[in-house]
Amino acid sequence: ASVGKKYDSKPCATHADYRRLCAREDIDAVIVATPDHWHAVQALEALRKGKDIYCEKPVTHFFGEGQALYREVAKRKAIFLTGSQQRSTANFHRGVELVRNGVIGLMKEVKVGLPKGPTEIRGVATEEDRSKREDYQLWTGPAPLLPYVHARHHQNWRLHLAYGGGQLMDWIGHHNDIAHWGLGEDAGGPTRVKAKNFNWSPVPSYHAPVQYEVHCEYAGGVRSSIGTHNTMGTRFIGEDGWVYVNRGKLEASNPNWLKPGFVSGDFKAYKSTHHVRNFLDCVKSRKPAICTAETSHRSITPGHLGYVSEALGRALKWDPKNEQIVGDTEADTLLNKMHHRSPWTL
Repeated sequence: ASVGKKYDSKPCATHADYRRLCAREDIDAVIVATPDHWHAVQALEALRKGKDIYCEKPVTHFFGEGQALYREVAKRKAIFLTGSQQRSTANFHRGVELVRNGVIGLMKEVKVGLPKGPTEIRGVATEEDRSKREDYQLWTGPAPLLPYVHARHHQNWRLHLAYGGGQLMDWIGHHNDIAHWGLGEDAGGPTRVKAKNFNWSPVPSYHAPVQYEVHCEYAGGVRSSIGTHNTMGTRFIGEDGWVYVNRGKLEASNPNWLKPGFVSGDFKAYKSTHHVRNFLDCVKSRKPAICTAETSHRSITPGHLGYVSEALGRALKWDPKNEQIVGDTEADTLLNKMHHRSPWTL
């Protein structure tokens, strides 16, 4: 009712079951802003009903879901935008253009800083059996049916791997997304990944790392490290200098590069000044949005690989073209493992 009052329109309809919303023929596009474990199932349902989609990041919970999703988007020629909104901010455009135009010289290293997870409980830790409640069954959906715990719901669901990927997967779709943009790896990825120094939460209600590092190598010898050991944001390091970009910040080893009027080169980043506006414009024009399903899937792939490397205790050789772990069947099987509680499937 409040939406209708604000916009002088009919009250906004509500649906407890997303399938009823997706089935409506008077709706052209949907926003998927549910917890990570629901993203793929709901987005695929919407795509099959002919909708365009704005989906929050990380784009999917499981690696295999990401592949299924971006392939379905391509098949249906749908407009899909992931909520990696830093791509629609001017300082990130400028930073990426400096890097892509070679202003810092030959690229050597990228340092991607992400936040730590909590070491203390956030809320009430009491476990409750809500399995008989229809709303809790629907909230849980394809995830394992665990006891309800206030401290791991609402924004804290991401601190348990049943629902999210910890701070690693919650933030990799922001700062590593910028790293891939600057490296020109939107359709690529690393060739080697190794997890280091994963320290898991001591809080029984949570199941995700507090501290973590994911070290990658890319074609041409470029190295990257993603994790809590780096300063929050993305730092590109080349032979002739560096560029650091974060929310509200853009710094460089040479201040002249940041002066108004400095022309970094011919490469121009996809310009978007408002993320949601970009989505709406693309729905109308049918041009690809600034952060597509495949782009965002590949931006978070190092995180998926990092978890596999951590679980098995070894480095992984990655084929980004074919999206396969090379020479390690156990690791590739683990990467592609998915869990969807019946009746929820892709």
